[in-house]
Amino acid sequence: MAETEGKFDFAIDRGGTFTDVFARLPDGRERVLKLLSRDPQNYKDAPTEGIRRVLEEETGRAFPRDQPVDTSLIGWIRMGTTVATNALLEREGERTALLVTKGFKDLLHIGTQARPKLFDVEVAVPDVLYEEVIEVDERVVLRQDGCQLPRKDPRRVVTGSTGDSLEVCRELDLQQVERDLRGVVSRGITSLAVLLLHSYTWPDHEKAVGALAQRLGFKQVSLSSEVMPMVRAVPRGYTVTADAYLTPKIRQYLKGFTAGFKGALKDVDVLFMQSDGGLTPMEQFCGSRAVLSGPAGGVVGYAITSYSQTEKKPVIGFDMGGTSTDVSRYAGQYEHVFEATTAGVTLQAPQLDINTVAAGGGSRLFFRSGMFVVGPESAGAHPGPACYRKGGPLTVTDANLALGRLLPSFFPKIFGPGENEPLSLEETMKHFRILTKEINHFLSSNQSKAGENGASHSDRKKMIHSQSDMSVEEVAMGFIRVANEAMCRPIRALTQAKGHDTSQHMLACFGGAGGQHACAIARALGMKTVFIHKYSGVLSAYGLALADVVEEVQEPCSLQYDQRSFVDLDRRVDQLVKRCQDTLCARGFTRAQITTEVFLHLRYEGTDCALMVTAAGFPSNAHSCRAGDFRSAFTKRYLKEFGFTIPDRPIMVDDIRVRGCGKSGIKSVYRKKTGQRQARPATMTKCYFEDGYMDTGVYLWEELPCGYNIQGPAIIIDKNSTILVEPCCEAHLTEAGDVCMAVGSDPHCALGTELNTVQLSIFSHRFMSIAEQMGRVLQRTSISTNIKERLDFSCAVFGPDGGLVSNAPHIPVHLGAMQETVQYQIRALGNKLKEGDVILSNHPCAGGSHLPDLTVITPVFKKGVSCPVFFVASRGHHADIGGITPGSMPPHSTSLQQEGAVFTSFKLVTGGIFQEEAVTEALMAPAKYPDCSGTRNLHDNLSDLRAQVAANQRGSQLVGELIDSYGLAVVQAYMGYIQSNAELAVRDMLRDFARRRRQQTGSLEVESEDFMDDGTPIRLRVQINEEEGSAVFDFTGTGTEVWGNCNAPRAITLSALIYCLRCMVGQDIPLNQGCLTPIKVIIPPGSILQPSQNAAVVGGNVLTSQRVVDVIFKAFEVCSASQGCMNNISFGSERVGYYETVAGGAGAGPGWNGRSGVHSHMTNTRITDPEILEKRYPVILEQFCLRPASGGAGKYRGGDGVIRKLLFRNKVVLSVLTERRSFRPYGLLGGEDGAAGLNLLHRADGRVLNLGAKTSISLQPGDMFCLYTPGGGGYGKEEDSNKPPETKRRRLTETFPERGSVFEYRMAQEGV
Repeated sequence: MAETEGKFDFAIDRGGTFTDVFARLPDGRERVLKLLSRDPQNYKDAPTEGIRRVLEEETGRAFPRDQPVDTSLIGWIRMGTTVATNALLEREGERTALLVTKGFKDLLHIGTQARPKLFDVEVAVPDVLYEEVIEVDERVVLRQDGCQLPRKDPRRVVTGSTGDSLEVCRELDLQQVERDLRGVVSRGITSLAVLLLHSYTWPDHEKAVGALAQRLGFKQVSLSSEVMPMVRAVPRGYTVTADAYLTPKIRQYLKGFTAGFKGALKDVDVLFMQSDGGLTPMEQFCGSRAVLSGPAGGVVGYAITSYSQTEKKPVIGFDMGGTSTDVSRYAGQYEHVFEATTAGVTLQAPQLDINTVAAGGGSRLFFRSGMFVVGPESAGAHPGPACYRKGGPLTVTDANLALGRLLPSFFPKIFGPGENEPLSLEETMKHFRILTKEINHFLSSNQSKAGENGASHSDRKKMIHSQSDMSVEEVAMGFIRVANEAMCRPIRALTQAKGHDTSQHMLACFGGAGGQHACAIARALGMKTVFIHKYSGVLSAYGLALADVVEEVQEPCSLQYDQRSFVDLDRRVDQLVKRCQDTLCARGFTRAQITTEVFLHLRYEGTDCALMVTAAGFPSNAHSCRAGDFRSAFTKRYLKEFGFTIPDRPIMVDDIRVRGCGKSGIKSVYRKKTGQRQARPATMTKCYFEDGYMDTGVYLWEELPCGYNIQGPAIIIDKNSTILVEPCCEAHLTEAGDVCMAVGSDPHCALGTELNTVQLSIFSHRFMSIAEQMGRVLQRTSISTNIKERLDFSCAVFGPDGGLVSNAPHIPVHLGAMQETVQYQIRALGNKLKEGDVILSNHPCAGGSHLPDLTVITPVFKKGVSCPVFFVASRGHHADIGGITPGSMPPHSTSLQQEGAVFTSFKLVTGGIFQEEAVTEALMAPAKYPDCSGTRNLHDNLSDLRAQVAANQRGSQLVGELIDSYGLAVVQAYMGYIQSNAELAVRDMLRDFARRRRQQTGSLEVESEDFMDDGTPIRLRVQINEEEGSAVFDFTGTGTEVWGNCNAPRAITLSALIYCLRCMVGQDIPLNQGCLTPIKVIIPPGSILQPSQNAAVVGGNVLTSQRVVDVIFKAFEVCSASQGCMNNISFGSERVGYYETVAGGAGAGPGWNGRSGVHSHMTNTRITDPEILEKRYPVILEQFCLRPASGGAGKYRGGDGVIRKLLFRNKVVLSVLTERRSFRPYGLLGGEDGAAGLNLLHRADGRVLNLGAKTSISLQPGDMFCLYTPGGGGYGKEEDSNKPPETKRRRLTETFPERGSVFEYRMAQEGV
């Protein structure tokens, strides 16, 4: 790169609200500037204005706003921008068409088929980015050894870039494509995304379509094989549509930006930040790589300025803004993810792992059912917080202002309707006084209610706030503490997910709001140091100046990592390295300035847990490829992240990636301040802390000499940020002018057993965090696909009575069910439970759901207490535990023994010793029954059971630490308060429903009935007590136990009930036993909902649970019926086994249409990607799309089901376990029923058979199974509306979209 001495260099971060400018001047000085991103009355473009101002002020020459800026003094410009992110959030990209393989027109609408929010009955999913779809009649499939499909005609065989062989089943009809594309162009659409199946390895058809589209005048043509050539059609499809949708908008912005300069910046080096933390030339900047352009600069900034190559202490980046907080990690290398969701669009591209949570300065403050709640709703820039004087709500910023941590006199007067007034402390305090009054009224009224109800409400009696009323400051402080705890959770998850100790990190804080919270967050996480760079307020801009130019190339691969493939691997790596180097050389770098790093995307054969691995620190040897010893690097990292390796399993290479860096970042030449003068506070103020108001010195950062130490409490202020140095902390000004804070331990503040509403919220977070951390250990240390990759498990904490305290993550069918299991063990084993014992159970009579769900329970003991003080448990779905069919999910089982191994109260660990021999014998025991087998995968069973024990051990340890910190009495008291809080929320909901019901009908009774496909009725009658907020759910009249497996144990009905109650409450509440305290449940023994001890139950878990939800929602008229089925499909042979559940239509409701092609209620499983399905299993997916008109008509339409056609290439046994094939999903209030489902088999000889709802059948090569899933019911009479109503569109910015690996994990966990 050319040197730019004697010129001005600019690094600019154009954010949504502010644009930050860092300028390096010709004499080596540095300047920073912050201005509004939009100020149309004063300038057209903020970055251009920032450059103009610096040039004008520093040179003394006039640079008129109405003329293009003279570029003769500009060396380089580097920019990060939120243009792409904002276009995605606002859905304001270019009009785009999608061209896709025939049969898959709705593939990106269906996506993974999982709904984003588990408890929202209105399934709101962001719109797809394309406006039109063109289906192309072409098809290629991977060749498989042993494929027995009959050949009707000769087919062309081609070789893909991965080395795989493919067959061209249908050649591309370019003439038809041309006719279709001309029609699209005629309708004004000039941006095209192309997604053809398996184009990641054989792109010829895509390239032919792309060349044709460009000839026809499309301005933007994005091919999935070029944008990101990785296997998996759905994320590749999202990525290519995002590229086509966003790139024209970026070009449009760049055209406007360059127009503000003479010669359109032709002779200036202009680089843009990409999502991966590297810079790229302006003309190469594209939509799919631009979404994290803004925040990426901040990560580079803190990584380079705060990480010491000598100490090697890992750093957590903490960027707290107005609406959200970004959290990331750096330990000498940037941490990338290769698939992440932003604004509802999953992008398959290298991105820094930036975890965004909805907690910022503008996060709103609520008091709900006795609990302090912060966010996720935000006040936004308009109206902003209450103190902005524009009628906004209370926010975190207001809480800091109320506590004296923000000083209005140091803020510019830019607030109020005229934007000429200071921050308003009066407005903030007025709002806080109202909220404080509401909180104190709640506390006193609950005290009196507890007194009135006496012993009958002993738990509620605990909820007496024995202290005096809360003050405004105590309320504000409470919200700050709750906000801090909310921000700590993703940091814990980000570090512990990969086996790192959170406390061994340093906190690097930047962004405008973070400095006020840094000490408290570091202390809560056990960190000892906080680093705040002198440019922390504009660190994203400064990071751009420090960054390198990056060129990345990647191609897919299908090689095994072993000696036989090293020659081929070396050749391909060399080609990619040369491509990187040649590109960077063409951009002006010398070879000496270029470094390259090779990555291999590796996984154990038969697993989906792939890691992008670098061989840094693992030099090549005789048993590795030339680029390094990737086997050692992979196994070391796998062991670190997952706690084990699989030594005998081959390692597969999925992708080869090379990252080339052209070293171009500046070195800061900041001259340290001289002089040893004593710094004096600019002023003194009163600031509120835990011990009340304290005298606090206010220092101006720019006036502090280097080497100076400031004892807390103190406030350090500069133009762009405010830093709070808390009591027991010390700030030190480094030689470079940065602030480094030593965080002291919190003086122990004794907490009593009486209720403190602030601590209630914090304990709720802590209990949830324990369950979440248990889940992370289980996922890391398990081995099976079901638990490790599909995340089909739940972890939970229970009180000494077995009552559920916290459950995470949320799998609906597990909700509350484990409580029955734990309480059964307490009754059955009593005093026989000793420290070092672990119990295994899965029997339905002991609170089990179905046999493959094995529950492992560990009692938690405390020294000096004879009985367990808590319990922790984990429930995981094991892929096989024996029985009459592989997978232990038989469609025709009639007794429990046919479904696999049974455990009632089995001691898995006794005195700390794992009982391997005894549990092996029990797992093999089903073989003694006719036609049954013992477990078919003992190794995975044992490994996963050990992982469950390890997860429980972690939970037990964390509960112990909590007890050590607060004392047993306090922890158990708050356990009770959290349960009472959930109880209160349910009682409030029931009272509200009862009041509305009484006004409408005069009755406080509701009832409903629905049927299983065999005619078995499920009846419900609900009697509500409005005064108490309680209800009796009476299932008397429900049909008897059935000869089959749709019997549902009692625990299933309770799970469905908790799920429905949580949906009806409509806000986040702790999901624990308190939810059921106001509810009495009557289930007749011997019925399908409480069957006999040996009844078959596997279908009850996956089918009857859905019908119970339908019946409850029908009684309360919440919404119309959703598809009411999980559509369980499995097939297998001696060599292979596969299981999936398939989406259908969601029910419509008051004000919304039902979502099409989505899972509903008690399941949320992700579907296997079409390309993975065809790569690993003997099947061709012929069609996967929506089922038109299958949703019920009405004022609001039910969602459509899907059509899924599987063509089998080999002999297999197909098992189908479905419902809603006879009784259709009901409509409500005049809405029509949804269509029933249908299971058809097209035999290779032309016969078509209706398989019915439940069957197991042998298939021959060429047979095709066609699944038509049910639609959702309609809501309201169609004639109520003159025109079909449009689905209520929810702006993505209304509810902040989270992002990052922690969020992806939670979504995957809820997608089970």
